[in-house]
Amino acid sequence: MDSSRDLRPEAPSRTPANARADAPPGSLAGRTALVTGAAGGIGRACALALAAAGAHVHVVDIAAGKAAEVAAQVGGQAHVADLSDPEAVEALPADVDIVVNNAGLQHVAPVHEFPPERFALIQRVMVEAPFRILRRTLPAMYERGWGRVVNISSVHGLRASLYKSAYVSAKHGLEGLSKVVALEGAPHGVTSNCVNPAYVRTALVEQQIATQARSHGIPEEEVVQQVMLERTAVKRLIEPEEVAEAVLWLCGPHSGYMTGASLTLDGGWTAH
Repeated sequence: MDSSRDLRPEAPSRTPANARADAPPGSLAGRTALVTGAAGGIGRACALALAAAGAHVHVVDIAAGKAAEVAAQVGGQAHVADLSDPEAVEALPADVDIVVNNAGLQHVAPVHEFPPERFALIQRVMVEAPFRILRRTLPAMYERGWGRVVNISSVHGLRASLYKSAYVSAKHGLEGLSKVVALEGAPHGVTSNCVNPAYVRTALVEQQIATQARSHGIPEEEVVQQVMLERTAVKRLIEPEEVAEAVLWLCGPHSGYMTGASLTLDGGWTAH
């Protein structure tokens, strides 16, 4: 008998705590996800990725037609909601396993010219709405002993840029909210993380090009290279699907120890 065999530690289990016994590894079968801003861009990519992994997806967006299209595509349910309206937020589903806070908007202007009502709107949609959503959804996650919160932040949640006081403030606020939820949720099997992409190839970014051109006084064709990619080592925009893959990993069964983190997908922006 080879006594050395008795000294080997027992191999650790490959099944994380609270994984569903009836689901294959990496699957979200039986889970329910709520994704805001899910009618296009990053949100749509997240809805597609989560649904492909087996989750039932609540598609939340202010654009009724597009939300319905995505919901039909993923076999989920569309919810038309203006997230700046607290009553609309309170009407969203509360019994979910996964929340992806993605909805956002942008306005570019110097602080001394920034419209106060626009600043307030951005905070309501990008900070207050996620807070209200989590306030309602966390109790069900706590009861089940499992939950995943993924907040789509930005490199602007870690760094500032000119003319984006409202957006930068909102993303920094979302980072703080995410970390508090990570601390409070940990005893209940709930993780909370941010994903921090640089400029993503979405309609929101495409709309910024003309505004940035006016703000910086350069032609539109130079905005991507001279402004958007100036501080990145990887000289291209990131695709929505790449962000969605990171979100999917954070929602999976092998990411239970990662919480309170900001996962940068910034092409090396913050490496400077």
